[in-house]
Amino acid sequence: MAKRGDFSSLIPEPEKHYFLLQDEINNLERIDALSKRHPVNVLVAGKQGCGKSTLVRQFAARTGRPMSTFQIGILSEPGQLFGDLRLKEGETYYQQFLFPQAIQTPRCVIHLEEINRPEHPKALNMLFSVLAEDRRVWTDELGLIKVAPEVVFFATLNEGEEFIGTEMMDAALRDRFYVILLDYLPGDVEMKVLHLKTGIDEADALTIVNVANELRGNSQQPITVSIRHTLMIAELVSVGASIREAFINSLSISRDILESTLLSLHLQMGLTGGGDGRVYNTY
Repeated sequence: MAKRGDFSSLIPEPEKHYFLLQDEINNLERIDALSKRHPVNVLVAGKQGCGKSTLVRQFAARTGRPMSTFQIGILSEPGQLFGDLRLKEGETYYQQFLFPQAIQTPRCVIHLEEINRPEHPKALNMLFSVLAEDRRVWTDELGLIKVAPEVVFFATLNEGEEFIGTEMMDAALRDRFYVILLDYLPGDVEMKVLHLKTGIDEADALTIVNVANELRGNSQQPITVSIRHTLMIAELVSVGASIREAFINSLSISRDILESTLLSLHLQMGLTGGGDGRVYNTY
């Protein structure tokens, strides 16, 4: 078991049946190669539940890198990632957090989760230094901290009015990142993921994807159905739930909307999983 602050052994296990555009797989291989030359930061943006955090874990697993995740949503002041003043037996002392050890671990993947959701925007100010080309920051309590070689920072975010508490990402901060944009998988690929991960038959997986896509594309009342949601639905089906029951018990959705969607699909039985022509492979 790794000791506190020892990140060298924290290499995540690769996830089975994780599909990604071949272009993005190639891009991640280039990111790995570039990190050997100079500092690299990657911003992963996209719809809720489309695999952003999984992409970061998969990159760490496939490249044999330790990984540590830090929740940006808890930050309310600059420097809070590094440590904080604490009180013990009437005396104050500085408690160093795990972030300094993580960024000083060679080849570590640092996942900054929901980077646009700090409690206060200025809480991100000290990140500018560690994300800059010289990769170093000074704190009065810890002195000069240098980021270790080949450390790659990944930041993930959800953007949009539906995400409460998010901020538009500072342009100067965003400028420090390569960008990967994720979207829902094409229907045929999502169907394959549900089939492989949960063991349901392909016909049921296809029906789940078709219903999800109908809800996503509803012009009057679109409903967010993430890939995480469709996996939850497929898992319920795999243990005996009907597709109708699985949707009702996995989404905040009225029975009327669901019945209307099912009726629409019943009248359009020619629907298929529908690929988009791009190449997806497991990563």
